[in-house]
Amino acid sequence: MIDLAFVRANLPLVEEKLRSRGMDPALVLGDFVAIDRERRNAITRVETLKAQRNKLTEEIAKLRRAGEDATAPMEQTKVLKSELEALESMAAKADERQREMMQTLPNLPQESVPAGKSEHENVVVKTWGEKPNFDFPAKPHWEIGEALGILDFERAAKISGSRFVVHFGQGARLERALANFMLDLHTAQHGYTEVMPPNMVNSKSLFGTGQLPKFVEDLFHCDDKGSYTPGEFQDGDHWLIPTAEVPVTNLFRDETLEDGQLPVSFCAYTPCYRSEAGSYGKDVRGMIRQHQFQKVELVKFCKPEDSTAEHERLTEHAERVLELLGLPYRRMLLCTGDMGFASSKTYDLEVWLPGQGLYREISSCSNFEAFQARRANIRYRPAGAKKSEFLHTLNGSGLAVGRTYLAILENYQQADGTVEIPEVLVPYMNCDTVIGKQKQTGRS
Repeated sequence: MIDLAFVRANLPLVEEKLRSRGMDPALVLGDFVAIDRERRNAITRVETLKAQRNKLTEEIAKLRRAGEDATAPMEQTKVLKSELEALESMAAKADERQREMMQTLPNLPQESVPAGKSEHENVVVKTWGEKPNFDFPAKPHWEIGEALGILDFERAAKISGSRFVVHFGQGARLERALANFMLDLHTAQHGYTEVMPPNMVNSKSLFGTGQLPKFVEDLFHCDDKGSYTPGEFQDGDHWLIPTAEVPVTNLFRDETLEDGQLPVSFCAYTPCYRSEAGSYGKDVRGMIRQHQFQKVELVKFCKPEDSTAEHERLTEHAERVLELLGLPYRRMLLCTGDMGFASSKTYDLEVWLPGQGLYREISSCSNFEAFQARRANIRYRPAGAKKSEFLHTLNGSGLAVGRTYLAILENYQQADGTVEIPEVLVPYMNCDTVIGKQKQTGRS
């Protein structure tokens, strides 16, 4: 969340930032000023009446000790009690309305983020690698994988429905090889600590990273101890994680780190589950939009003054995976209208897919500043300071394993239908250098 005091003191700036995101401030903020004034006035009046009640209580005690009549101040106390109850109820309602408003308010874009309405106004920051030049028609990954017998969409649909896939043989090994390669790179060379978190989280965790309440339709809720009630972030309910960002960021929820502990860098390999709400009819073929996919996630916790540099560093770590695999890509700086809800600045890495003739997002690297830390109450204590502050969080895919997999199929396809294995993956592939046709599926 954004700091309430900041919104109150910089309302015109907040409204300008919302407009840059393509939002109508009147719809997002509603009657913020009126609600805030009502809440503050009610709280002030409550404190005044409480002070009056305390004085009357002291007066009643003195009268009783003196054996005098205390009826008048006692009657005043009853009137005050009634007024207090009404004012406290009013303040609580205004506080709840304001809290709901702040929970749905997106993060504010940094000054370096370009203004724009859609992905078409994102800015190319960098391109890397040479696109392969085939002397045969390039095929999309689903045709390559099905012909080799390493991908099976039909059987996946039979057992789970649409937007799932089964991997066989060298294809299954390639998925595992990619994950191990990424984890080894990030831990051994980039200094991340590997974490294996739970794949189910409670709603408080999803609130902390910004998925709830706004993106409930994109999530899979487990039918365990009851249904989810909007606005109630429980400990006992469970959701399948949409990304390892959620459990890993929440490792420090409601905790205060010491200055010397920062930065903290974690990486985690997990399955991810997304309903893909709103994507009906999009990318129905292949592995682009799956309900279940695997991803290696990078998460950082750092001091506010270090988050810009850490953002660049994290993005470079994700890029290094693509470079070692020899996959052409470009880095995009997302414009204000295409940024995620919780992000203050985002780079997307897009890999070239020759079988489809386009670039596709393979990693999204974001600086959330204090937005998630405020929602999850993650703080740090600066050296020599008595009071703690909210730290900054960052994360990015390092990388989405399934999309890296399909990028290899399309960029390393051969004229005979086989797929060459990138050199850095050969040790992880039992020293195989080529993926050939598999016989495990039993198709006639």
